[in-house]
Amino acid sequence: MDETEFKKQVGIKIRQLRAIKGWSRQQLADKLDISVAGYGGIERGEVDIPITRLAQISEAFEIALPDLLGWNEKIIFNITQKDNHGYNSYHMSIPSNEMEKLVFKNELEKTQLLLQERDKENENLKQQISQLQEIITLLKQEPSNQVRSGN
Repeated sequence: MDETEFKKQVGIKIRQLRAIKGWSRQQLADKLDISVAGYGGIERGEVDIPITRLAQISEAFEIALPDLLGWNEKIIFNITQKDNHGYNSYHMSIPSNEMEKLVFKNELEKTQLLLQERDKENENLKQQISQLQEIITLLKQEPSNQVRSGN
């Protein structure tokens, strides 16, 4: 694999890992403290990525650096993209146990966020119920106050 192809393959793998995490380009660029345009160059394989940046990327994804760079016979998915010249096919290798960890961790994080949002909504509804009960109590008292003031 030549240098250009290697950079493209690394970029594709990073893009796929970002998608698995459910992050936008902006979110990952922020994590890496770089511009979105600079990050886009990484995904497109247009830039040489310093080893320190690669380490930072693997840390963001919570995978080992060799897993970020390594390709082997354990092909997990095949990406086919249509472009103006036909179809380009790329193979990405992520050891299946690393892929499962990423998918499960991502699903767990999403579930935890949903539960937190549900808990907040439940608390909000409890507060609204309490406020409505206070209003009902005040409204029930109001007619008796009007009768007294009319005498």
